This record gives sequence, C-alpha cells and structure tokens, in this order.
Amino acid sequence: MKMLINDPELTRRLIRQRRVRGLDRKDEVWEGVYVMAPSPNTEHEEFIGKITTVLTVSITFSALGKVLPGVGVSDRDEGWTKNYRVPDNSVFLKGTTAINKGTHWLGGPDFAVEVISPGDRSRKKFKFYARVGVKELLLVDRKPWALELYQLQDGVLTLAGKSDLVDPAVLSSQVVPLSFQLVAGEPRPTLLMTHSDGIQRWSA
Repeated sequence: MKMLINDPELTRRLIRQRRVRGLDRKDEVWEGVYVMAPSPNTEHEEFIGKITTVLTVSITFSALGKVLPGVGVSDRDEGWTKNYRVPDNSVFLKGTTAINKGTHWLGGPDFAVEVISPGDRSRKKFKFYARVGVKELLLVDRKPWALELYQLQDGVLTLAGKSDLVDPAVLSSQVVPLSFQLVAGEPRPTLLMTHSDGIQRWSA
C-alpha cells in the first residue's frame, strides 16, 4: 500500500520520528518529494556488508579510491537536499568527476550497487544515476534471484549482462577490478566475486 500525505505538519513529524529512530538512513528526496525507503532486512544488510568488505579490499586498500555505503548523491550543490539518492554502495575512484561536498557527493559514483528490497524503487533511479554520471551499476535482485550489470552508454545505463540460476554468467566490471556471478546455494543463491588478479575470491 502507498500513502500520499498532504499535511505539512504530519509530514514533518513523521520525518522527525524516522530520524530519531534511525529509520531514515535510506530515505531519499526525488525532486522535492520525500521518499521513505523500506527498512532493509537482515539478508539485505548481510549482502551489503560483504560487498562493502570486498570493495574495500579491492579499492580502498589498493589505493584506487573510496568505498562509501549509504552516501547521498545529488545533481546539485545548493539545495541538494531537494534531490538526492542513496545507493547501497558507492565507489569513487581516484580522478572521479564527482565532487565530495562533505554533506553529499555532487555527481554520481563511478560504480554503484543497489540491492532490491520489496517495495523499493531501485529501477526507477536509473535515469537519475545516468544523469549524474554513474558509470556502472550492479543490481542485486532477490525475487527472482539475479544479478544485472548496467553500464553507461550514450547517457543511458544499459544492461551489459545478467547472471541468474538459469544462466550463471560471469559479469566483468569495466570500472572496478572485479567480476560477479550468481551461483546456486542453500538456503539461498550465492554472489561470487572474483578479483581480476584471478587469485582472490569471495562469496556473499
């Protein structure tokens, strides 16, 4: 069920309550409209934690850039709180065109990750991500299970490859030194991440 609230005082009170309870860390604002994201479940948090660890080892510890889970990304400097998104994970490589404004990043990460939760709007963020210059986006869908790798081409995030249980293809990033593959497992499929050195390998 979706709810539209036109009462300004009720809106402010609800937002304040979410902030006090720490429920707003994934909330976003889309062109002035406050979007309350569904709270991530344990599986979602586990995925992001492991992906963050792998990216940190591959990017941060290799001095290739910064790995920032849950950081705000906007297309504007002034008034950025009127339009921003919060990817589950963001990688800003050295030499990135995005600018760290302290409160947020002006411009998109070079590599972003979104793990889909029931009722979220991850796929509807694609146009925004393309506009701010996200070069690559890894989408983790859990119903049905699939990995989708999108790459920026002519201003559009275009599907470069898909890995699912029917076709567990290996998706090689052109931005970070990693490839991604969905493989069968119990009690759920496993995300296999392999470093381009061919030696380091991790699963989530």
